[in-house]
Amino acid sequence: MSNRHLARTIALQTLYQWDFNNKEKSGLQDSIGRNLKEFAPQFDDKGFIRHLVEGVIDKQEEIDSLIIRYAPEWPIEQITMVDRNVLRVGIFEMKYDPDIPEKVAINEAIELAKTFGGESSGKFVNGVLGTIYKKIVEMGEGKPIKEKLDK
Repeated sequence: MSNRHLARTIALQTLYQWDFNNKEKSGLQDSIGRNLKEFAPQFDDKGFIRHLVEGVIDKQEEIDSLIIRYAPEWPIEQITMVDRNVLRVGIFEMKYDPDIPEKVAINEAIELAKTFGGESSGKFVNGVLGTIYKKIVEMGEGKPIKEKLDK
C-alpha cells in the first residue's frame, strides 16, 4: 500500500467517525492521532491526513451540494457513511487540492470504495465522480497541471 493510499485510508476512517458522531469537530485532532497510532504507528504522513480531513470538513457544504446535484436519486443522508465520505475525499482532492490530478483522485476514491464499501460502491463512486469530472472539464474549471506550471 502506498503512503498516500494509507493516508487516505486513515483520513476516511477519521471522517467516518466524524460523520458518525454528528459532525462534531471537537476531538478531531485526537481522532486523527488515535487512528494514525492504531493503523500505522510508524507512519509519517507529513500532514497529508490532517490536510484531507480538515479540507473535507472546511468544504463540506460545497462538496455535499455536488453530491446532491450529481447523485440526485440518492439523498445524501441515504448514501452509506462509507460511500458518502469516500465521495467527499474524492471531490475534495479532485476539485480543491492543486497537487492531486483529478484522475488520481477518482482512482483512489474508487479503490477506497471497493475496499471499504459495499458490493456496488466502486461503481457508484466512479459514476458520481466521473460525472463531476466531466462537468468540471466542460466548464473549464480543471486544475492546472503542475508540470506545466513548473516549466
